[in-house]
Amino acid sequence: MKRYCLALDLHDNPELVAQYEHWHKPENFRPEIKQSILEAGITNMEIYRFGTRLFMIMDTDDNFSFERKAAMDAANPQVQDWENFVWQFQKPVPGAKAGEKWTLMDNIFKL
Repeated sequence: MKRYCLALDLHDNPELVAQYEHWHKPENFRPEIKQSILEAGITNMEIYRFGTRLFMIMDTDDNFSFERKAAMDAANPQVQDWENFVWQFQKPVPGAKAGEKWTLMDNIFKL
């Protein structure tokens, strides 16, 4: 198992933040997006929010790679539709590379 932690920001707009949370509730989340996440080798995913900052924890199988996930997403019109939809709520964290959404964080401590 591998674990990755990533960060992303939301636009500072309470209505948009509420909508983003609405679409991530289990009863509103698109099943085809969940399926694509699982098919990429992600075994568990959690997203936490503080203000407008999002923090994602991903547990993956040993075969997971970001390159493979990106290729799978690019070939899936439903994922592309989802990514375009949620982008209205999101913005990159300061210091993100050009075109980067979720930014991989470095692990600096482990107990």
